[in-house]
Amino acid sequence: MLRAFIALALICLLNPAFADDERAQTQKQIDAARQDVVELQKALGKLQEEKTGVQKDLRGTETEMGKLEKQVEVLQKELKKTEVELQRLDQEKKKLQAQRVEQQRLIAIQARAAYQSGRQEYLKLLLNQQHPEKFARTLTYYDYMSQARLAQLHTFNETLRQLAAVGKDIDLQQAQLLVQKSTLDDQREELDKVRQERQKVLAKLNQDYKARDQKLQSRQQDQADLAKVLKTIEETLARQAREAEEARQKALIAAREAEEKRQREAQAQAQALAERNKTRDDSKEEPEEAPRRPVKSPGAMVSSAGVSYGGPFAEAKGKLPWPVDGRLLARFGEARGDDARSTWDGVMINAAAGSQVHAVHGGRVVFADWLRGSGLLVILDHGNGYLSLYGHNQSLLKQAGDVVKAGEAISTVGNSGGQEATALYFAIRQQGRPSDPAQWCRTQG
Repeated sequence: MLRAFIALALICLLNPAFADDERAQTQKQIDAARQDVVELQKALGKLQEEKTGVQKDLRGTETEMGKLEKQVEVLQKELKKTEVELQRLDQEKKKLQAQRVEQQRLIAIQARAAYQSGRQEYLKLLLNQQHPEKFARTLTYYDYMSQARLAQLHTFNETLRQLAAVGKDIDLQQAQLLVQKSTLDDQREELDKVRQERQKVLAKLNQDYKARDQKLQSRQQDQADLAKVLKTIEETLARQAREAEEARQKALIAAREAEEKRQREAQAQAQALAERNKTRDDSKEEPEEAPRRPVKSPGAMVSSAGVSYGGPFAEAKGKLPWPVDGRLLARFGEARGDDARSTWDGVMINAAAGSQVHAVHGGRVVFADWLRGSGLLVILDHGNGYLSLYGHNQSLLKQAGDVVKAGEAISTVGNSGGQEATALYFAIRQQGRPSDPAQWCRTQG
């Protein structure tokens, strides 16, 4: 396109009238392009407002999703505790059932013996008794046997009551947990639908914004190119005016010299030859200098496994584990998308949704909330101006003010903040400046 502008400028040099007309036409095109730029900027402003509104809604939805995911995690822990309690109750139930069977067997034996002996046993003892002093002891023995049978019956009834109570507790806890789990599942499903719909709207707005932005950049480039053409034309016209003035001045000088020559010839015909030679030498125009030509100027895998580093963060370079297991999607310093002007100040780690994110070093949570562009974000302060950032989470397991240990779970991997892929944004700040996480975390392989 610049070659076309140069060719146009050369044409202007040869045809001034054409240059004036072309300059007016170019100015009209610049004005039209400028108006298009203004309209596109207005449209982009409206799209940005819509995008901001959708991002606010998305922030609220994803924040609620994060809280709900945390509730689900707490409920799952309660479910595990309840399962352990149910196993204990089931073992107790089996033990009570075994006791009930044994008690039933003993009661049956005693009932059968009592039925076979009947009340005639007392008469036999009375009639067959030859020693009255033994009769009293035998009678006392039979009283003890009767009390023992009554005690076994009472124990049997208590066992049945405990079995009924245990079974009732089991049924009640199972029913309550099922209701809570069903309610949370319904809420999570509904919120997930809302989030997906808003992410679709945001994706469409981002696509429209990108298309409009590209169109605006194209129009701005067209406007700049037209401005260059107009500048070339104006410079050409100015140069032509200077050259015309120089030619006029040269013509006046030549005419004056010719008049002086004729006067000298009339005054001294005797010296005509010498004067003519002299006049010829004076009237010769010095050859114009030739115009000077411008001189040309001569996707790696990372792991959170390994022993945590317990020393100062400033001395932890190359010793820290990665916050999550996965594959690097973007490295520090790489261009973000097609725009080379924007680079990554951290890394993106691809991981499964819901995977736990671990603190790479002990510290204190200074931020745990939704942030535009980063979604659900956790920031840890490790002291002496060192921070670590974990973004685009699905849920936050910690809150501002919490003190965490190295390797402790602080969040779960997601795609909040309008992120298309499920991945973790991980960055390190040193005295407010971005630092390459690959220099701090252990290399793989």
